[in-house]
Amino acid sequence: MSNSVLIVGGGIAGIQASLDLANRGTKVFLVEKTPSIGGRMAQLDKTFPTLDCSICILAPKMIECFRHPNITLLTYSEVKEVSGNAGNFTVKVLQNPRYVMSEKCTGCGTCMEKCPVKVPNEFDMGLGTRKAIYMPFKQAVPLVATIDQNSCLYFTKGVCKVCQKVCPSAAIDYEQNPKETTLKVSSIILATGFDTFDLSAMKEYGYGRFKNVINSMEFERLICASGPTGGHLLRPSDGKEPKSIVFVQCVGSRSQRGELPYCSSVCCVYATKESILVKDHLPDTEVNIMYMDMRAVGKGFQEFVDRAKSQYGVNYIKSHPGGIAENPKTKSLQVYYEDIRAGCDMKKLDADMVVLCPALIPKGENRKIAEATGVELDDYGFFKSRNKLTAPVETNIAGIYVCGYCQSPKDIPESVAQASGAAAKAAEIITCMSEEAKR
Repeated sequence: MSNSVLIVGGGIAGIQASLDLANRGTKVFLVEKTPSIGGRMAQLDKTFPTLDCSICILAPKMIECFRHPNITLLTYSEVKEVSGNAGNFTVKVLQNPRYVMSEKCTGCGTCMEKCPVKVPNEFDMGLGTRKAIYMPFKQAVPLVATIDQNSCLYFTKGVCKVCQKVCPSAAIDYEQNPKETTLKVSSIILATGFDTFDLSAMKEYGYGRFKNVINSMEFERLICASGPTGGHLLRPSDGKEPKSIVFVQCVGSRSQRGELPYCSSVCCVYATKESILVKDHLPDTEVNIMYMDMRAVGKGFQEFVDRAKSQYGVNYIKSHPGGIAENPKTKSLQVYYEDIRAGCDMKKLDADMVVLCPALIPKGENRKIAEATGVELDDYGFFKSRNKLTAPVETNIAGIYVCGYCQSPKDIPESVAQASGAAAKAAEIITCMSEEAKR
């Protein structure tokens, strides 16, 4: 029997579950695929409905995870194999090489300043750039650089080594290899988070063709002070402040024509939040939200929507957008839509920018994890609960639990609450096993 728990996914749900378990004396292994914990919440500017700074809430929890004596972070790592049963799982974890010695790296950034290679920054949704040696964001945990093997000149062409020459800590090690670790744990919690629906297939909205059509995660990085524009809301096409913005809801979701039929749960309220942020930055900018149905069911959410209307002047249009066209000279946009309240009349709305709110989907890696663990997935790739009402954090495999968006669409507070529930179930196994051992 093991007294340890493995948590897969270092977003807010995985972090909360880790802290709950660690604070009750349980040893936790937190596995995160990317170089830093933090997940999607680290990319957000503000949270709804309170408009609190997202990273201000998240960063202290990330640091607490890193410093907690009962938590071992395994970042840049993946679960490869799982065997055993509740109370006695054996898990093989593959840790990818950073080519930087974490025990020596101080996070000073000298290597990044001198690196000559620039590539699109995934954390900024491709709107900004990073170097071939990088840290995902300034508050990254652990604060250790990583070399991107696919863009580093040494690995692609056998030249450069500038980072090794300038590193004051001599932390660069090009000879690092993948490292496999075998862990013994009593239970496993899956908290892999979400991705966004690929909008490039929806040609009618011009995403990928029109520069001023962006998705909501890209908007979050544009409006955030740590983003590529320093928090200044500027049109991607010409760097000018937009005078009118349209948010389009349910893009790729709630449709029976080949997209996804389910509701992503958070889009109505985060579009409201983003609209308020526009008004905070540019009070004279006209903001319209095109929606199918308003689904603001959380605590204070409807009041948040009402405040956006009355205090900020956000305009909500119940409609079905049919397509977006671009003026090739000004790069401004025309949104064609069916106005439901006006008897389904076809109308046109001019906009300097359009923000598409895409369906939120499970991570593609869920299928690999499902194969490794035996946990069932639903038709859309979410981890399936044993019973959505009576056992929402339990899976078909005893001892393996699930929490956060990878189980079903939900917001941050609900993800955190479910993470605590999953942690409690995982702790229950250790308690039961300990009591049996004493008998």
